[in-house]
Formats: sequence, structure tokens, C-alpha cells
Amino acid sequence: MAQSRSDKLKRLVTVQRHLEKMAEIDLATTARQRREVAETMDVVVEAINSLDPVHRSFSRHYSGQYGKLQQQEQMLANVQEMHEMRLVRERAKGDRMEDRMKEARSAEDREAADDSIYDLIDQHIAYKGNDD
Repeated sequence: MAQSRSDKLKRLVTVQRHLEKMAEIDLATTARQRREVAETMDVVVEAINSLDPVHRSFSRHYSGQYGKLQQQEQMLANVQEMHEMRLVRERAKGDRMEDRMKEARSAEDREAADDSIYDLIDQHIAYKGNDD
């Protein structure tokens, strides 16, 4: 069975919305990772500022760890920005595709209405032709 243009576009919209959902999940994952890194950074800062003699002996290690966490936070911030842009792009594609699907469906409905009117006219002409 031949599919109409609107049906094909509907399938594409469904796929596009799935891609959008995947982008949202990636963004949420990155945001969660950033929160975890921020929490770890807070713990390391508390350890560095601690007056406990155990923490004082590891202060050099803690400062190195803090530097690595800062780098990881910056990298995750860049990744999150990329995911946000991807999400906006995927959402815009989906919206445009959905608009095209609605336009195609409207055109198909108009064509079906026109065809039914033409059929009625043909039937009326055929009926008038049989009366003569």
C-alpha cells in the first residue's frame, strides 16, 4: 500500500522526536555529572580548609585533585553547552517537520474533498445524461 506524504512525514516526526528525547537524556546526564563534580569539589575544599592533622598531610594531594576536578568541570560545562545546542537544533527540526506534516495532511484532505466533489459532479452529469 502506498503511503501518503503526511504518513511518511509523521514517521519522520516520530523519529525526530526520539532524537530530541535522546538529546534531552544526554543533557540531563551531563548536568548530573556536573552536580557530582561540584559536590566533590566542595568536599575537597572542605578537606583542604580542615584543621584536622590527617587532612593537612594530604593537602598537596587535595590541591592536585581539586585542579583535576576544575578541568573536569570545565570540560563538562563545554559538553553541556554542546548538548543544549543539539537539543535546540533537534527540537527545531522536529517542529519544522511537524508543520510540514500538518500542511501535507491539509493538502491531502483538500484533495480528497475536491475528488469527492468531482465524483458528485460526474455522477450528476451521468444521471442527467441518462435522463435525456
